[in-house]
Amino acid sequence: MFTAPKGVPEYLPPDSAAFLAVREALAAPARRAGYGYIELPVFEDTALFVRGVGESTDVVSKEMYSFEDRGGRSISLRPEGTAGVMRSVVEHRLDRGALPVKLWYAGPFFRAERPQLGRYRQLQQVGIEAIGVDDPALDAEVIALADEAFRSLGLTQYTLLLTSLGCAVCRPAHRVLLQQFLAALDLDEPTRARAEINPLRVLDDKRPEVQAQLDDAPVMADHLCADCQAHYDAVRGFLRDHGVSWTEAPRLVRGLDYYTRTTFEFQHALLGAQSGIGGGGRYDGLMESIGGASLGGIGWGIGTDRTFLACRAEGLEPGAGPAVDVFTVAIGAQHRGPMTQLMADLRGRGVRVDTAYGDKGVKASMKAADRSGAPVVVIVGDDDAAAGVAQIKDMATGQQMPVAWEGVADHLVALVEKQREDAR
Repeated sequence: MFTAPKGVPEYLPPDSAAFLAVREALAAPARRAGYGYIELPVFEDTALFVRGVGESTDVVSKEMYSFEDRGGRSISLRPEGTAGVMRSVVEHRLDRGALPVKLWYAGPFFRAERPQLGRYRQLQQVGIEAIGVDDPALDAEVIALADEAFRSLGLTQYTLLLTSLGCAVCRPAHRVLLQQFLAALDLDEPTRARAEINPLRVLDDKRPEVQAQLDDAPVMADHLCADCQAHYDAVRGFLRDHGVSWTEAPRLVRGLDYYTRTTFEFQHALLGAQSGIGGGGRYDGLMESIGGASLGGIGWGIGTDRTFLACRAEGLEPGAGPAVDVFTVAIGAQHRGPMTQLMADLRGRGVRVDTAYGDKGVKASMKAADRSGAPVVVIVGDDDAAAGVAQIKDMATGQQMPVAWEGVADHLVALVEKQREDAR
């Protein structure tokens, strides 16, 4: 018997309805803010991620699924979305049009990690990118859209961590100070090598024996240049305007090398070790590093899997409710044709409809109707057909009433619309 690959979650009904509702909720604020959808390849040239994400990151050095294709090219399954978006923007010259370029995407990403709850080898994300304008108000909008998405799901037990990682002007001096500090610590050789490539990576080391030595490490937030400080102050001001609260996190280091200036992460209090549910930041040198113009951008990636787990941890059930609005039962084969026509009519008008398939009797068909969760059942038998009616049964009350067949579709559409309105 075949089984799913290790570390790859699957979502089956009824859980899949909640998963889809989470994904929709994460994307909806971006669509309302004018972000257009982009569909990306699930694999790219390996060099794109090495250059864009950073060779010192665990993502590139340890976690990518890379392979040689039939043409001898090194290809990698995408471990994150931003580098692919930037490649597409440059390739299709979107950066030469109106700015900012505002895009959103969703789908699977791949990392060869040790599987555990909330940490998967195939992970699902929704992401947004706003490219080409260096405006603190845009930074704040991007962050606020994530916050809006979490609030729309009813989540309350999350925290926004925020900092600035500076720019090309102020980062070099901090880099020297940090490398000098790290050189005096008791670190293994791989960690020292990582510090030479990007010393910030060491601050992100989760090992207790490393973290215990970092209490006095110089942080970028204390060494911002005047422009970066002004930018960060403005971002925080616009976040207040959006009604978004945050916690200062000067030691925050994201897992990718391209972040500059505004950097953030959302953490959920009930998810244990894998508390991060999304995050992002500004990446002002990324486009240029992959051969494009010198344009910056800001974006985030939110874990759909982890947000789903966060909803469950808070007792929330996004997308709860029946899968169908109406269930049909035709008693006798001669009534299946007209009932099929009714179903097609209703589906074309936005009503979700299912029926009792197979050679089922009345009792088995009604059990199927009950299992469907549909609030309304339409029943037609010989006596009903002779009288020119269909029986409409309210499954909540058990009450049943005849409705003229020629008006049954309009009756059901109106009934479903009222139920949806009441649910709001």
